[in-house]
Amino acid sequence: MNKKYSLLLFALALLCSNLNLCAQSTRLEKMQQILDEIKAPEIPVYSAKITRYGAKPDGKTDAKPVFDKLIKMSTRKGGIRIIVPPGDFFVDGPLHLESNVCLDIQEGARIIFGSNAQKYLPVVFTSWEGTFLYNYSPFIYAYEKENVSIIGKGTIDGSSSETFATWRKDQKESQMLSREMNHNNTPLEKRQFGAGHLLRPHMIQFFRCKNILVEDVTITDSPFWCIHLLQSENATFRAINFIARNANNDGIDPEYSRNVLIENINFDNSDDNVAIKAGRDYEGRRIATPSENIIIRNCRFKGLHGVVIGSEMSAGVRNVFVDNCSYGGYVKRGIYLKSNPDRGGYIKDVYVNNVEFGHVEDCFYVTSFYQGQGSGFATDIQNVYVENMKCKKADAGGIIIQGFSELPVRNFSFTDVIIDSAGVAMSLTNAEKIEFNNVSIGGVVDQAPSAVGHDSK
Repeated sequence: MNKKYSLLLFALALLCSNLNLCAQSTRLEKMQQILDEIKAPEIPVYSAKITRYGAKPDGKTDAKPVFDKLIKMSTRKGGIRIIVPPGDFFVDGPLHLESNVCLDIQEGARIIFGSNAQKYLPVVFTSWEGTFLYNYSPFIYAYEKENVSIIGKGTIDGSSSETFATWRKDQKESQMLSREMNHNNTPLEKRQFGAGHLLRPHMIQFFRCKNILVEDVTITDSPFWCIHLLQSENATFRAINFIARNANNDGIDPEYSRNVLIENINFDNSDDNVAIKAGRDYEGRRIATPSENIIIRNCRFKGLHGVVIGSEMSAGVRNVFVDNCSYGGYVKRGIYLKSNPDRGGYIKDVYVNNVEFGHVEDCFYVTSFYQGQGSGFATDIQNVYVENMKCKKADAGGIIIQGFSELPVRNFSFTDVIIDSAGVAMSLTNAEKIEFNNVSIGGVVDQAPSAVGHDSK
């Protein structure tokens, strides 16, 4: 070993004696490497306005045949930009995108999906809460496609609050059947749902796709999860506005996916704003494709939880970055890592920097025993670094970490964290190697007072 290399190793060892300093250097390098790999797809040159092909902006006439015709044209034209001009366009059934298709929903335009469940049949290959199966088609669905984009300042309206969204109360039987099929490794062709079952379809799903862009649109009244990124890579979600207040209206759910940029989003979701997943239980462990290299930056959180990892994450989640984010309203939990001993897998290399929350129930919450259930497959949760996190009020807990007795949570660093008030400042259970640097919860004591009855000299 040469002298210069020995000195370099010595310097790095000194630097990394502080867990946080080492982490921040690694964070910046990793982030840049990921950003260098993420490229938004080019918008096709050839364009077609749907009104020139017979679509009517009256909110009543079915425009699906026009969309379908133009989507098919993409193969002949080498790609197509489908322009949706201002007006309300009713679409009675799903849109199945092809490669090199761009939906340009212009400002003042609204795509309104119909609510007749039969129109979303036949079933398609999809996933539901971490289990692969066949179900009603997502409203916008792309399977094994490349260079797909949805842009423009218009609105995608699922019109589901009085229809699909009401299925939740009756979904239990089908939900449990899907989980049983997962645990038993039931052949995919036998996992037939759709008619006779009540598993709600997703609003938008990219499944085994590459090179994806969703930018500027407003997404509202979704039947289930709003955007599901499944076994896909190289995806950019930018400047989206969510007004999605039905049950389980997650904003963006990357699952078994990599190289994902989520930035400048205004969330207003009744469920998780961003929920990073990687399959459920047996199936996730068997597939073993982690969700990784996910950057969430310059976003405003509002809804149930801000950034969540889990609980379906059995294939593992790593390299997640939450940077320069704030809030647009109440969230129950700000940063929430959750798993249970049914899952297995891991959560590691998570970096949270310059994040602020207002009023929450819990600011930062980690649990290896979500909902108090499961056995046999503890999750390995380690290497989480938090710097410059602020929160005004946490009704329940400031920093809560609940490891599993057989596999403690470990290697966490909190630096420059300020939580103005909290019901419980901190609770650490089955947690090891947790480092705190400049952390205050419930106020700061600047100086110890003089002892009563003693001379101050």
